[in-house]
Amino acid sequence: MLNSAAVHHAAQVVATRRAVMLTALKCYADVFAPVIARLANLSLQAGKFPARYKTAQVLPLLKKPGLDSSSPANYRPVSNLSTVSKVLKHLVLTCLQTHLLGSNNFSQFQSAYRKDHSTEMALLDVLDRAFTAAVNKHVSLLIGLDLSAAFNTVYHDLLLARLQAEFGVSGTVLIWLQSYLDGHSLFVKIGQHQSTTTELDTGIPHGSVLGPLLFAVYCSPVANIITAHVPYRTIST
Repeated sequence: MLNSAAVHHAAQVVATRRAVMLTALKCYADVFAPVIARLANLSLQAGKFPARYKTAQVLPLLKKPGLDSSSPANYRPVSNLSTVSKVLKHLVLTCLQTHLLGSNNFSQFQSAYRKDHSTEMALLDVLDRAFTAAVNKHVSLLIGLDLSAAFNTVYHDLLLARLQAEFGVSGTVLIWLQSYLDGHSLFVKIGQHQSTTTELDTGIPHGSVLGPLLFAVYCSPVANIITAHVPYRTIST
């Protein structure tokens, strides 16, 4: 059961990322926390993510200054999601990540999207092993796999099946996650211009704190496949 203290903490964490939008929630957390805690508990007990929080406004931003603004490939989509929904998802993340990260099926080689790990650590590990191999006069082979728009490649049914079969997520929690993944939509807004709303049947919602953890779970078998076929390896994801 989530309480006001948990909501207060989640609001503080989310507020550091969206200071302007969450000023009121951060300053008056004692007022809003009981209401959001009630909403979160009802959502989790019913196994339903509120439908009104499933539509995202997408703002295209140039990836780097100086890029050709006429090329769509040079833009990064930034989703503007409901403030309350961000707090709700952070509450679920807090409850879920301990269970998932503690599972034996969560890849020990996972570096990104993992507490106390980073892509920098993965790079240092790869370099250290390459230098060690060179000193020992061994040959190193580096294979890279880059998924374009990686979060958009996630199939919901496969992710849910993996959560249940390999990570022991079941019951109302699994139903809530299915509700969270299904029925999302988005529209693009540039200045005063707005596109029609598009329904999404695959992928993990952009801008969600749950997205990175769920994507890591989705990709968890990759390391197992490699380790089963490569006798001497260094794997970082």
